[in-house]
Amino acid sequence: MPLFTLENVDFKNIITYPRIEIQQNALTFICGESGSGKSTLLKLLNGVISPSDGIITYSGKNLDEYTPVMLRREVLLCGQSAFLFEGSIWDNFNKYRDYRELPPLSPEEARKYLKICAADFSLESPCDTMSGGERQRVFIAICLSFCPKVLLLDEPTSALDDTTANTLMSNVKEFCKRENITLIVISHSKTLAATYADYIITLSHHGSERHGHKFE
Repeated sequence: MPLFTLENVDFKNIITYPRIEIQQNALTFICGESGSGKSTLLKLLNGVISPSDGIITYSGKNLDEYTPVMLRREVLLCGQSAFLFEGSIWDNFNKYRDYRELPPLSPEEARKYLKICAADFSLESPCDTMSGGERQRVFIAICLSFCPKVLLLDEPTSALDDTTANTLMSNVKEFCKRENITLIVISHSKTLAATYADYIITLSHHGSERHGHKFE
């Protein structure tokens, strides 16, 4: 059974998803032209926005049956504009984990998550002087430390060079596979999708196309 299904989902008569299935414990890339509804799809999956019509199911239950807090603890969205608090990377790890009522990490554990995300910065580095791409990678590292059931990444490599992009995707995929985290990634990079995807869903203004399962 798919982890997510969307059946005739419409959002404000602007975007329609006739049928989409997303498999559990796999890496699915969401590709497609600008305006085809990629970012909107991620927001629908974790309940930031609600469909105007149609049905979305998660783990066999209608998304409406989950409370917003419960859903977003399990299905975590990392957008392109990552919000970080003022202060250091270490401050942000602690504040976000405290907000989720999770125990603090050791500095060694925090550095492990930063390394996974190709963000080998000092824990004392101030977040307000970082670039958008650096802040996004730090935020992904914090999100990984929560070990959610589903991680949604919106263009995590758009500001990265090819080497760093490949390091990030390889490390995050390996971690999520080990921890049984379903990973859903929006990307314009056909090369990254072809290299790392288990499934590829291509959106267009006319619907969606699901590509076959690809194993290494």
